[in-house]
This record gives sequence, structure tokens and C-alpha cells, in this order.
Amino acid sequence: MYLTLLKSKLHRACVTHAELEYEGSCAIDSALLETSGIHEYEQIHIYNLNNGERFVTYAIRAEGDSGIISVNGAAAHKACPGDRLIICAYTMLDRSEMSSFKPLLVYLDDQNRITHTRNTIPVQAA
Repeated sequence: MYLTLLKSKLHRACVTHAELEYEGSCAIDSALLETSGIHEYEQIHIYNLNNGERFVTYAIRAEGDSGIISVNGAAAHKACPGDRLIICAYTMLDRSEMSSFKPLLVYLDDQNRITHTRNTIPVQAA
């Protein structure tokens, strides 16, 4: 049996562009793609913290060290510049692979610069 697990996350990415007429996708600073392990053309899930929208698209490269997070095509209706997003990629693992697997969690500031990375999420307390 395979289970779908979080592979990578860009936490609190700030939308820099929403381009309705651009070919659909989400352009992400290539340095952020490399750090997070998200591949160009890989399916990503996007969760908009500002309006609650959740949608699926694919990643494309934006210029490295540019801070660009551009939501394009029809998805541009679901995010505006300044919105904060959680961008996730998932993987399917066999149960035997799960014990050694750790996701890559990348945390960003207001300019989409990396503040820190982790591979665990703190346990939520009551």
C-alpha cells in the first residue's frame, strides 16, 4: 500500500504577481524550487491564507533570487499580490519508506527570503 505524504512546503510565500493572461501555472523563484526540492512542472497544491482558496496547479521556474511567486492563468482569480500562500508538493511512499522519510519545510519572510528550514512540524498543543 502507498500513502501520500507531504514532500515539500514553502510556508507563507507572498504573492508578487497574479497574471491572468499568462499560461497557467505558478512561477516560483528557482532558488526556492531548488531549496524546497519542488521540480519544474511538478504538481503543487496551493493554500491561500488570506481568502481560504485551495487549488492545484504546477510549478514553473522564475528568475533565481528574484522572490517571484506568480499565480498565473485561471488560478490568478484565486490569489492577489500580497496574499500569503502555503505551497505544497506531495509524494507517494510505500509503508517501508515512511520510517526514514522527512519532508522539507521552507519558511519565508515578507520578501520570500528563506528564514529557516525544518523537516518536522512541532506537535500542536492544547
